[in-house]
Amino acid sequence: MPADSLDELNTALLAFARERDWEQFHSPKNLSMALAGECGELLEHFQWLSEQQSNELPPDKKGAVALEMADILIYLIRLAERLDIDLVASARRKLAINQERYPLDKVRGDARRAEEYD
Repeated sequence: MPADSLDELNTALLAFARERDWEQFHSPKNLSMALAGECGELLEHFQWLSEQQSNELPPDKKGAVALEMADILIYLIRLAERLDIDLVASARRKLAINQERYPLDKVRGDARRAEEYD
């Protein structure tokens, strides 16, 4: 079944875990730890690269990065499912918060954190 939305992907991931009797291992603690591990694996692909090199990945490296990103997305979706969190709604809420924290007239072209502004 193609998974074109987060809901469809969640359904496919849930079925995959249930078919293998893996839900017993998918506690929020375990999923968050697995997520952190996968983020570390993604970072390894960029370690020691220049900014330019990181923007111009060769196809094989880009493919490996895509698979690490997929692992991250999978664990994040599983974690959201286990905690009954709507990721899309949460992302929209966070975007609204960031729009207030980082008003255009203060932050345009400036990468400082919100706490660093006057």
